[in-house]
Parts: sequence; structure tokens; C-alpha cells
Amino acid sequence: MAGSPLTPMLATAGGLPVGPDWSYEFKWDGVRVLALFGDGPPALYARSGAVVTAAYPEIADLHLPEGTLLDGEMVVFDADGRPSFTALAERMHVRDKSKAARLAAALPVTYLIFDLLYLDGMDYTGLPYLARRERLEELDLAGPRWMVPPSFGDGPATEAAARENRLEGVMAKRSDSVYLPGLRSPDWVKVKFDRTGDYVIGGWRPGARKLGGLLVGVPTPDGLAFRGRVGGGIGAAAERDLLSRLAPLATDDSPFAPGAVPREDAKGTHWVRPELVAEIRYGNQTPDRRLRFPRFLRLRDDKKPSECADDAP
Repeated sequence: MAGSPLTPMLATAGGLPVGPDWSYEFKWDGVRVLALFGDGPPALYARSGAVVTAAYPEIADLHLPEGTLLDGEMVVFDADGRPSFTALAERMHVRDKSKAARLAAALPVTYLIFDLLYLDGMDYTGLPYLARRERLEELDLAGPRWMVPPSFGDGPATEAAARENRLEGVMAKRSDSVYLPGLRSPDWVKVKFDRTGDYVIGGWRPGARKLGGLLVGVPTPDGLAFRGRVGGGIGAAAERDLLSRLAPLATDDSPFAPGAVPREDAKGTHWVRPELVAEIRYGNQTPDRRLRFPRFLRLRDDKKPSECADDAP
């Protein structure tokens, strides 16, 4: 295992596959990290291959035989025990050891290990998923900041549990699938639980095309509360329709509450009167209620702006 570790295997997006040929894991809202063990603490690598060891000093006490390579997800759990990508974002790009140590005390990560690729120099990538999982669980990797999360055999029950606990989704893996480094394989299926909501359009910004993104929000007594910029999902036909509908609504004044739109988001924005409602698909919301991974679905001519409100957090 000299040199760089393997490039992680990737999943395809889709609906939940069911049947006896599949195994299921919870999908964690974090970042992919490979852990390579040599003589001492593990070297940690991001999906891109960048070395991120300094960012996560909590993992330095995890010890395994030289030539072992693990695959997993680095997460930060919030006070309710759910992964918080917003909190993790403060950790991901830190390379200064003293700053990382301070953050580790305030926002500790947990390394959720879901695959064993090499052990003591022996290549496990060609073994079936269930065989790799069995050997991984035998290592008993339960520590203060690392663990092996469970794998299940019942897909619908796993999905129900993930939804009940408001997790990001489910990973379905063929029980006999080998590990294919660097490939996006249909043997792994990523099932994400997106939400949809109705938001008022308060402005738009140009981008690579004339309409690069919409600024959306929900009504408050002081104006729209900002919920983010939406650039995804706007095809050519939707762009033409939106621009034709937004042009007559142009105004010099922002319809958002004072100070609601950060300066970087307001820059170059064409403000409009808050009369159009858009249905937006998104992953979840940040603690300040910004939409994550938003995509435009359609205009809601059947809905008034006053009917728009935030979903339950």
C-alpha cells in the first residue's frame, strides 16, 4: 500500500432497490475520507486525493496494522445526534494544527467506517460486500471518535428508520458486489430524501447564461426572509418563461428584509416585486434556514406569496 490510496468507489442515484440481493446502510451527511495506516497515526485522504490528516486530529488514536485502508464518512453530530454538514464545513478545510485542535474540542468529528479495502497489506477489494463487512465488524472499531455504523437486510425498514430520524437517505449495496475504485457503479445506489417547498422570488442574477439564479425567500412583516439562491433545474425553456415573467416586475428596491441578503448574494441582483412563487426541491436547510442543494421545479401560479412559509426545520 505504498503511495496514494485508492480513489473511492461511487454510487449512482436512484430509487430504493429491494430484494434479497441487497444490503442497506444509512446515508450520512458528511464528507468521504479514506484512512491509510502505516507506522503511526493514519493518513487521511479526501475523495479528491488531497491529504486532510491535519483537519481531524481526533482520528490520530485509531491504530490498525500497517497496510490497512478504510473507507468511510467524516461527520459532525449536532445536539440531537444528527449529522450537521454546516458544522462540518468549519472543519473540512482546516490545515493549521492548532486551529484544528481547537475546533476538535468544540465541534468533534466522528469517523463512520463502512468499508475495509486492505487489511495488513491484503487486498479485500475483490471480496463481496458482505465478506468485507464481516471482516470489518470483526475488527471491533468502536472508539471515542470512530465507529462502524450498522448494515441492514431490509430496505424499506431502513428507509423508514432513516426518514424517522431525519437522516439524509439510504445507501443500497449489492451484497455480492466487489469494490470498484474510482468507478460510479449501479451496484451501489444512493437514495436521497429531498424536500420540496414553495418560495417567493425576490430577485435574479445573471450567470453563465442570462438567468444564473433566483433569489428566494418567505414573507415576514419586514419583507422576505432570505432562503438562498437557486440556480439548478433552470433549463432553456424555463429560463425564457422566467425572464418574461420577471421583466414586468422589475424594481429598484429589494423586497427582502433589511440586511437579509448577504452582500455577496446581492451583488449584481435584479430585484423584482415579490409576486411569483416557485416550487423548489432541496436537500435540507442550514441552521440559518438557507436551502441546501436547491433546484427549481416550476412556477406556482396557483399559490399566493402570502401562502408561502418555512417547512418544519
